[in-house]
Amino acid sequence: VSSPSTSSSGINAEWPLRPGIEGDKIVSEARSSELPRYGIKCGLTNYPAAYAVGLLIARRVNKKLGLDETYQGVEKADGEEFFVEREGERGAFYCVLDTGLARTSSGARIFGVLKGAVDGGLDIPHSSKRFPGFDDESGEYDAGTHRSRIFGEHISGYMQSLLEEDEESYKRQFSQYIKEGIMPDMLESVYSKAHAAIRADPSPAAKKVKKDGYKPKSFKKQRMSLQQRKARVAQKKAAFLALQ
Repeated sequence: VSSPSTSSSGINAEWPLRPGIEGDKIVSEARSSELPRYGIKCGLTNYPAAYAVGLLIARRVNKKLGLDETYQGVEKADGEEFFVEREGERGAFYCVLDTGLARTSSGARIFGVLKGAVDGGLDIPHSSKRFPGFDDESGEYDAGTHRSRIFGEHISGYMQSLLEEDEESYKRQFSQYIKEGIMPDMLESVYSKAHAAIRADPSPAAKKVKKDGYKPKSFKKQRMSLQQRKARVAQKKAAFLALQ
């Protein structure tokens, strides 16, 4: 079962192995905050980032289970429908998408995570009806439209139009892109390189070793001692008597 979540602060995906009496057993997880390691340093909450998180968790799970060589998935994202087929003695890692409280409107970022995970080699039952590019009236799916979303063409198009029409708004809205030297015509290259980097090394970053004597920061109000409480009462009494 998968538990991806999207918010204004980032995109997360967890993949429990199976529910049990003692709770779900998490095989692995991926977060959009990890994407800067792979070259995606801006826009960590958009659709291309969602796809990258899905691809990252898929490659990470497959590598952990020793399935990364057998189930490569779609090596170059093209938006086409793809379903993992069994190869050899071991089948692909099977998951069921659990959307939780996330919105499931057509084109939602959660389906970007789903597409990335499927392209990464996980076996997840799905249809293309909620992907960008599906036409409800004709019932047809345009893979090219989905591919353009995966590589952020809708973002680059908006960046370019804003740059031409209102440069001040462009500098304000895309200040991080400017800081990183990313121009509108560079986005596809950024995401293509990130996909390749994820496939090359999906392993999580090494945990930082905590220093001796490290104490986690606490935001709870510290409880006063008896002596401090008496001193506080005396202070209040003195302040009250001073007003008489």
